[in-house]
Amino acid sequence: PMVAAAVRARPESIPADVDDSKRLQAATRESIAATLRDSDRVDIGIATVPTDRIDDPETDMNSLTVAAHAEAAAAVATDGDRVVADAGDVDAARFGRRVGDGVAEQGPSVAVNAEHGADATYPLAAAASVIAKVARDARIAALGSEYPEHGPVGSGYPSDPETRAFLRRYVGDTGDLPECARASWSTADDVLAA
Repeated sequence: PMVAAAVRARPESIPADVDDSKRLQAATRESIAATLRDSDRVDIGIATVPTDRIDDPETDMNSLTVAAHAEAAAAVATDGDRVVADAGDVDAARFGRRVGDGVAEQGPSVAVNAEHGADATYPLAAAASVIAKVARDARIAALGSEYPEHGPVGSGYPSDPETRAFLRRYVGDTGDLPECARASWSTADDVLAA
């Protein structure tokens, strides 16, 4: 799945070692996420986009990314909040406008500042990045128990050799992709063709 998160807190409530989730070790991410979840001074919103929605030919990844960001932010935002978002579109300003419109459709009116690499610059965006990554990693880890005879599933990313091997084993045994896979991936096409 695609996972997006929003963190609403005063900056001093964010752990000092927070950073872009991609630059942190798994144990550090998990520790930071636990600290954030356990704090009564931090509100967290999470949005998950399942693979069937990702594979829907009526949508696209940019729109799904906007929708996920908007859903996560709307879960914790209040009118007048300033949202900092890691831009998921080549046009950061357009991404920010679309996320702001999506949040407003769900209730609160917010100002959105979207920047590329915001999770490496802004502690709140970094905290949201960590929450989203830990939630996604937990979901992928849970998949291993759903497919014990074909696992391990790896990271779930198409560039991961372990994930590719899982897909090859599953397709080799069943002739089709597992429900957890994004059928719209070129990786899925490659495995099915092989």
